[in-house]
Amino acid sequence: MNTLDTSTALISVTDKAGLAELAAALRGRGIHLIASSGTKTFLEGQGIEAEEISAYTGSPEILGGRVKTLHPKIHGGILADRDNPEHVATLGDQRTNPIDFVIVNLYPFEAKYREGLSASEMIEFIDIGGITLLRAAAKNHRHVTVVTSPDQYKDIIAEIDANGNTTPELRTRLASEAFALTSTYDAAISKFFSELVPEDGLKRKLPLGFTKVADVRYGENPHQRAALYGSVAASPLTDMKQLQGKELSFNNYLDIVGAFGLARDLGQNAVAIIKHTNPCGAAWCDDVVHSFRRALACDKTSAFGGIVAVNGTINAELAGELTQMFLEVVIARAIDESARDLFAKKKNLRVIEMPDTHWTAKKGGALALFVEEVLLYQDEDSGFPELDALDVVTKKRPGDYDLLAAKMAWKVAKHVKSNAIIIADSEGTVGIGAGQMSRVDSSQIATRKAFDAGLSVNGAVAASDAFFPFADGVVELAKAGIGCVVQPGGSIRDKEVVEAADAAGISMLFTGRRHFRHI
Repeated sequence: MNTLDTSTALISVTDKAGLAELAAALRGRGIHLIASSGTKTFLEGQGIEAEEISAYTGSPEILGGRVKTLHPKIHGGILADRDNPEHVATLGDQRTNPIDFVIVNLYPFEAKYREGLSASEMIEFIDIGGITLLRAAAKNHRHVTVVTSPDQYKDIIAEIDANGNTTPELRTRLASEAFALTSTYDAAISKFFSELVPEDGLKRKLPLGFTKVADVRYGENPHQRAALYGSVAASPLTDMKQLQGKELSFNNYLDIVGAFGLARDLGQNAVAIIKHTNPCGAAWCDDVVHSFRRALACDKTSAFGGIVAVNGTINAELAGELTQMFLEVVIARAIDESARDLFAKKKNLRVIEMPDTHWTAKKGGALALFVEEVLLYQDEDSGFPELDALDVVTKKRPGDYDLLAAKMAWKVAKHVKSNAIIIADSEGTVGIGAGQMSRVDSSQIATRKAFDAGLSVNGAVAASDAFFPFADGVVELAKAGIGCVVQPGGSIRDKEVVEAADAAGISMLFTGRRHFRHI
C-alpha cells in the first residue's frame, strides 16, 4: 500500500497535545477518522470530522467502558495482511475497512500507582483495549502505523507530506517503541500484583520496566553515552531536586547513591564523603557542622573532588566550609536560604535536596548488574539486625565507647568496597582501607591513612566487612593500637584469630553476618 487514498485512522487518546495538527494532516489526505467518544468531541471542537467507534462498529460501549474497541471490525481492520488476498476478501465480506493508523494513549496506571490508590481502584486503571490495539498495530507494522506519543506526531506528519505515507523504517521504529511501552506498562502491573501477595524467594520471571528520565552528561568516560531510567517505584534518584550546578554524570549518580546511602544508615546529623564510590570519611556527631569537620579530617586529600551527603539541614556555617573546597556534589535533607546564596557563588557545584521521605524510609528492593546480556540480581543488603546480637568472643569485653564506635564502623564497612577495614572512634572514621586483594593490606592502608591525617588509632575500633582468614590482620591492627575489632567470624581459623586478640589484650565482637561490596 503506497498511498493513503481510502484508509482509516483510529484515535483514542487522553493526551490531546498536538492531536489537532496530526488529525488535520490525516484528514487532509482523505483519511477517515474513527475515535472514542471523548476524542471525537475534542476533534469536532477543532472543526475536524470523526466517527465515533461505537457507531463504526455498530456496537455500544458496555461494562462501563471496559469493552469498546474489542470488536472484529476494529481488530480485523488492524491485523489484516493487505498482501494476503484471503485477508482482503475477508475484510470485504465483513464490510470492514483496513485501519492504517492506530493512535492510542494507555490508562495512566503508572501515575496512579504513585498516588497510592487502593487495590480495587488500581484495577480500573489496567488498560485492556488500548494495550490490545497497540500490540495488534505493532504486530502488523508492515501496513499499520502505531502511534503512542505526541512526540511522534512531527515525524509522521513530515513523512506523510513527503511520501504520501509513512515509510517502512518509521513504522518499524514506532512498532518497537510500542512494544517497549506495553512491556514497561505490564511490568508496572506485575509489580503492583507482586506487592499484593509477596512471594518467598526470588521470582522465576522478572518483568522490568524502565523509562528514560534524563540523559546523563556522559558515562564513566566521556566517550560513553549514558542515561537515567526510572521505574514505576519511587526512587531518591528520580525524586531528588537539583538546585544548581552542571548536569550530572554517570559517575556522579553512582557516588550520590553511595554518599546518600551511607549518611542515611548512620542517622540524623551524620555526614558522609565519597570519592570514586568509596567513603573517604564519615562522622556521626551531634550537629552537621561538627560531623562534616570530623569526616573531612579523616582524609582531606581524597575528599578533593568528592561528594558530600548531609543527613540534616545545611546552614550558612556549613555551606561556607563546603564552598572552601572543590566538590562535585553536595546532597542534604534540606538547604536553607542563606546556604543557597553561598552555594550560588560556585555555579558549577551540583547542589541537591533529597526528599525527607527517602531519608526515613526503610531501605529494601534489590541490587542488580546487567552485564553480557544477563541480569545478575540479588536482594538489597539492607539493615543491620546483627547489631542487636553481637557476640563477645574474647576475654576482654568492650566498653560502651567501644560498642558505639564498633556499631558505627560496622555500618561504614558495608559501604566500602571489599576487602574493607574501617578504623573509627565514637565520632567518626579515623582510617579507611578499601578494595584491597589482601585484608592485611587494607589494615595497613587504614592505619597509614589515620597516621597521615594526624588522627590517633590508640583505643579506636576496627571493623572488617568479612572474616579474617588469618591472624595476621588482627596482629597488624593491634600493633597500631586498636582496642577492639568487630568482624563477622566464620573462618576455619577463628580460634587462632581470637587467640591473637587475647594475646594482644584487645576485645573482639562477632556479628555472624558479612557485608561484602563488589558493585
